[in-house]
Amino acid sequence: MNIFIAGLSYDVNDADLAELFQEYGAVASAKVVIDRQTNRSKGFGFVEIEDNEAAAKAIEELNGAEYAGRTLAVSEARPREERPARSFNNNRGGGYGGGRNRY
Repeated sequence: MNIFIAGLSYDVNDADLAELFQEYGAVASAKVVIDRQTNRSKGFGFVEIEDNEAAAKAIEELNGAEYAGRTLAVSEARPREERPARSFNNNRGGGYGGGRNRY
């Protein structure tokens, strides 16, 4: 089961997250989401625990718990929704400008 964790301290890393959930079962993966521009934590992450009963117990016990000075919001992760591709031209129309052709 994939678990979503929000409210993480910005100091928490992947290893800390894995360690927090290991007491509930074998952690297949733990990932704190990092902002690409600032290279800092976004304050949330994901943990995967293969045993669904262990994962459910972790969600039940850690949701609302305090960790590293912050209150966690822990739930089963929902599948990622497909979003339309981002457009970087701000709908200004394509092309190479409206000047004279220089051929």
